[in-house]
Amino acid sequence: MGNFITITVIFKGNIVASMMTGRLAEFVSSLSYRDLPPEIIERAEICVLDFLGVSLRGSGERSGLLALRALGTGEGNSTVIGHGRGSDERAALLNGIFAHNLDLDDGHRGAQMHPGACVIPAALAAAEALDAEFREFIAGVVAGYEVAIFMGLLANPGHRKRGFHTTGTCGTFGAAAAAASVMGLDCEETVNALGLAGTQAAGLLESDHAGSMGKHLHAGRAAQSGLISAKLALEGFTGAESIIEGKEGFLNAMCQPPSEVPETGVFHIGDVYLKRYPVCRHLHSTLDCALEILGMTRFSASEIDEVLVETYDIAAEHNSYSPGTVEAVRQSLPVSLAIILEKGDLRVEDLEMAPDVMETASKIRIMVDPEMQEMKNRRPARVTVRLRDGSVHTAFRELPSGEPEDPYTWEDILEKFTLLNPDYRIDKLDILREAWSESISEIISEILD
Repeated sequence: MGNFITITVIFKGNIVASMMTGRLAEFVSSLSYRDLPPEIIERAEICVLDFLGVSLRGSGERSGLLALRALGTGEGNSTVIGHGRGSDERAALLNGIFAHNLDLDDGHRGAQMHPGACVIPAALAAAEALDAEFREFIAGVVAGYEVAIFMGLLANPGHRKRGFHTTGTCGTFGAAAAAASVMGLDCEETVNALGLAGTQAAGLLESDHAGSMGKHLHAGRAAQSGLISAKLALEGFTGAESIIEGKEGFLNAMCQPPSEVPETGVFHIGDVYLKRYPVCRHLHSTLDCALEILGMTRFSASEIDEVLVETYDIAAEHNSYSPGTVEAVRQSLPVSLAIILEKGDLRVEDLEMAPDVMETASKIRIMVDPEMQEMKNRRPARVTVRLRDGSVHTAFRELPSGEPEDPYTWEDILEKFTLLNPDYRIDKLDILREAWSESISEIISEILD
């Protein structure tokens, strides 16, 4: 985590890079599959597997179905996961929504974003349109993750503090990079694609924390806008090379000036986390603690007298005790924790506000711990459960499960895929580890048809 370089160009009194768009474009346009280390190829394949399992289940969720009903699939041969085929731009939009609407998609804690839900739909739509090989698709995915995460590391924490949802904003840059890579854009064309992506970058955290479906739209629009940017650039449509650090560019308009600049070309996809619970990542250490306690001692939720959660400020701010929608439950620490204490797990089908869950939630107290605040970049939590018999049970997590320090494996994500899609023939997924020069269209058809 946190690969940085120091560059001596002054931006509002801080050190940043000059013409970062050009640097990113040079990396994206020159990257090929043969440049990728085996462990990065494997990581990209795991991310694609995770994306497919989450999106397939997400394609049947309410926000996905509403978007499908409102917009349709359009005309074309691009895969709309779970719903046949449609236009490439519509497929990128819908698949991004499907990938993000369960809050189960991958993420990067330093960049504070979910890259896969933006990058992979754009790469897939571009690859299918060109009938590209699987290895070209994988290279595009890696390029997209690199740019999305670079931008998230560059922009945060100031970007988030201003109310922007990094998935929607920086994800647009990543989606454009992925599509540009797959489409074989040269350096100048990729500069234009990134310039066009930057002027479309959007997404406000109010949509997330209000418990609305606008959060899902952020990922879909990022994927679609990135694809459109690459298509326009291929035809000679120009974008600003100074879109990132220019006087009226992304950093000045939407961020606080950075003091450091992330390194490019270090394959940030290796630092992504994968998720177990379908709720905001800031809640996961707390939920891991609860499962650890439940694994150590047997008790029912009715025996609980009080639960104390000690954590860092952002996690503690997810403190709604009466969320009004499923989307809001995904942002509620007390209700999510109450569900896991009631049911012993937290799956998609468990997200409900039953009376017993709400009663347990009312016993939960949340506080910011100064020591954990100092460790907030690792997203720690401590949970203490006091039972009515006077016994006390405590668990601490410095990191939530699935982080790169203790990553989920291919087998872990296969299990997750099966839990989300119990009727799916899991053996069909082996092709993702065997395909190199095969057509991405044929591979996706074999997996999803």
